[in-house]
Amino acid sequence: MTGIPNRSDIPKEHQWDLSPLFQSTQEWEALFKETETKIPQYEAFSGTLSQSAQRLQEAIDFDLQVNRDLEKLYTWAHLQNDIDKTDALYDGLFQRAVNLYTRIAQASSFFTPEVQAIDENVISSFLKEPYLEPYRFFMEKILRYKPHTRSAEVEELLAMSSEALGAPSRIFSQLDNADLRFGTITDQEDKEHELSHGNFIAFLMNPNRSVRKKAFHTYYKAYESHKHTISTALAGSVKKDLFISRSKHFEKTMDRSLFADDVDKKVYTNLIESVRGGLPALFDYLALRKEALHVDELHFYDTYVPLASDVDFHMDYQEAAEVTLAALAPLGEEYVSTLRKGLFGGWVDRYENRGKRSGAYSSGCYDSPPYILLNHDAKSISSLFTLAHEAGHSMHSHYSKKTQPYIYGDYTIFVAEVASTLNEALLSKHLLETHKGDKKMETFIINREIDNIRGTLFRQTMFAEFELRMHGLAAENKPLTLETLTELYDSLLKDYFGQTMVIDEELKLECLRIPHFYSSFYVYKYATGISAAFDIADRIFKGEKGAVERYKEFLSLGGSMFPVDELKVAGVDMSKPDSVASTVKRFKTLVDELKERLIS
Repeated sequence: MTGIPNRSDIPKEHQWDLSPLFQSTQEWEALFKETETKIPQYEAFSGTLSQSAQRLQEAIDFDLQVNRDLEKLYTWAHLQNDIDKTDALYDGLFQRAVNLYTRIAQASSFFTPEVQAIDENVISSFLKEPYLEPYRFFMEKILRYKPHTRSAEVEELLAMSSEALGAPSRIFSQLDNADLRFGTITDQEDKEHELSHGNFIAFLMNPNRSVRKKAFHTYYKAYESHKHTISTALAGSVKKDLFISRSKHFEKTMDRSLFADDVDKKVYTNLIESVRGGLPALFDYLALRKEALHVDELHFYDTYVPLASDVDFHMDYQEAAEVTLAALAPLGEEYVSTLRKGLFGGWVDRYENRGKRSGAYSSGCYDSPPYILLNHDAKSISSLFTLAHEAGHSMHSHYSKKTQPYIYGDYTIFVAEVASTLNEALLSKHLLETHKGDKKMETFIINREIDNIRGTLFRQTMFAEFELRMHGLAAENKPLTLETLTELYDSLLKDYFGQTMVIDEELKLECLRIPHFYSSFYVYKYATGISAAFDIADRIFKGEKGAVERYKEFLSLGGSMFPVDELKVAGVDMSKPDSVASTVKRFKTLVDELKERLIS
């Protein structure tokens, strides 16, 4: 049987190099202790922020340095924890880092209400001082939160509660990544494989229908066995978000989430309306898929298998990295050479091992490389695109931290998916050019791009609508039981896919396995991100003058502007539905092209 390797079986060259953060646990412990000693020093600043602009600057600089060290500690601990969730040492260090964050937040909780209490004329005069000019946007963001900031005592209590309130997310993560076992699958060659998060999609792409059907039902058995526990964790997370929102004088959780990025509600509602308007194109594609697969009924486990037959895809990490670098050549030599050093120089943890966090991400801090976690599967084209996707995030981080000071080094999630999805668009174009004339491969790639839009625009918008309704029920003080959650999700599955796809009973449990639901109102940003990315990509493909330069300027902005304004620098206005509508139209065009290829 092919099993999941242990961490000790993964060669060093396939692991990321965390030494730029810390050389050893002892070094981490030394900074941890040093940072701990700074917590009582916050007290000296309390009650003094209105004394002078210089005193305010001293307090800001002190807090920034403490948080910079904290991020370094947290990043190393969470990266070590994610490569093996069963390792008690790093689980303990990660919990200590989270606890340290809580204590620092508690000690510094006076800062925001005290700044907001300073007389408007006084704070205005402070901000005229040249040495406070670099902090202007930072201060403006604090001041706009004045209606949503409580007294110093309440803010301290809220800060103290953050670790405990994070329990639902941590419980789900541990269960999903460390404790769940999915059993085994026998493939069409009678070889037995252990089923996991890492290879689930690969099995759904298997041309043998019985294999992918068995994978689907086997995978969801694990969630069926824990559905009551997970639904309770999810409900607890939603109620936690509502509690924090109302304690901050926001009526709803969505209001609080959108306020943070200064995003108009119309961006969210326009997204849902535009995507729902494009559902006929999705139904058309699913009908085409049913016809091409020659099945009487289309099920979820039929929606990932490539429609181009006899394409034997295999690309190990080394080759996938080279293909990705070639695809990103339009972004310039400096972009590509920097990424090359990272992909082969310790940024990436490449392959799945037992206990490793599922999926993929890009992570890091101001003082570290932009690390990438993968669970690369050489047999899956999705893994190639995942590499390009996460490389986009990491290069966004690279440019932001290279250009911006620490205070503005992080970009918001709203713009994060733009860089990653643009890389995927460049990869699709490169593969089509590389395989021009190879009808099967061209069809395979077009099919993959259709499925990318289906998964990122349509599916994530369905997730966003589920989230909107789920949080809406909580705001109306209605119970979030297992039945409530799964029935709500089932109704949306029928709206978005039900006209052309059989909704298996197990699929209702999908809402229980989405980790992003523990980060409220996150998923819609995937859909807006892909829309903005395709808008920018089209400008680059057309050779629009200055398009690449404007895009790189966008990558370099970090958190120095609100995200909608940052996208305007790249030429995209997300306050209008144009980009989303254009992506829906792109999807329809690709479906028409695929239909022509499959029928001819």
